[in-house]
Amino acid sequence: MKVTPRPNTERGQRDLGWLKAFHTFSVPGFDRPDHERWGPLRVINEDRIAEGTGFGLHRHQDFEIFSYIVGGELEHRDTMNHNEVLKRGDIQMTSAGSGIQHSEHAHGAHSAHLLQIWAFPTATGLAPKYFTRTFSDAEKADKWVCVVAPAGVEGVVEEFSAKGPAPIHSPLTLFATMISEGQHVTHAFLKGTEGKERKGYLQLSQRSAYNTGAASGAHVRVLGAERGPVELREGDGAYVVATPGEDITVENIGQGVAEVLLFDME
Repeated sequence: MKVTPRPNTERGQRDLGWLKAFHTFSVPGFDRPDHERWGPLRVINEDRIAEGTGFGLHRHQDFEIFSYIVGGELEHRDTMNHNEVLKRGDIQMTSAGSGIQHSEHAHGAHSAHLLQIWAFPTATGLAPKYFTRTFSDAEKADKWVCVVAPAGVEGVVEEFSAKGPAPIHSPLTLFATMISEGQHVTHAFLKGTEGKERKGYLQLSQRSAYNTGAASGAHVRVLGAERGPVELREGDGAYVVATPGEDITVENIGQGVAEVLLFDME
């Protein structure tokens, strides 16, 4: 298994006052052709939106867009008549398809902290759809929980609000965990198209504090890499190339709980 770290300091950074953002992949103002996409993944932005501010109504088309709420509250409105406030543990999934408009603002007396993720869809021109799911910290404690999975897979329900992972029209599955001090979790990469390697991406959310420098906070060790263990801290990520069924283990070697996301993709 190949594991290539993506340090926090190599992410694109943007500070607009009302918005403090990190960009894993190339976006306008952070032009990195060598980090344009990874499998179906096109965007991982770690955003902090200041109290009383946010993104006004804007259009998306032919992307699968979802927000993983880390802290605070986010108010979502869209042209499909959805209006709701999302909080920690919530996932909002918008299948933009043939086109939608939405807005996102921090709600309440605190800033909103989220990971906004975009993926390429399996087909263009789909009918727009919207889903929400909730996964508590207790559910994710010391185990991987599948929070997003391809539509059509067993256990994936294409309803606005339901149990199980949020449906996505893309060959991408997302797992999340909260690893306690001294504990570890192991994931066997999923089976996909026969003969194809799996692509993975690990991301640690910057849960303890906003930090534009060298990553600090929660500290994990990734086991299974061909060149030996890889250590990551909050804000760090890592590209992974694995074979179906191959195990990857993440262990918490620091203080406090580590929040880790793992994308498993074709």
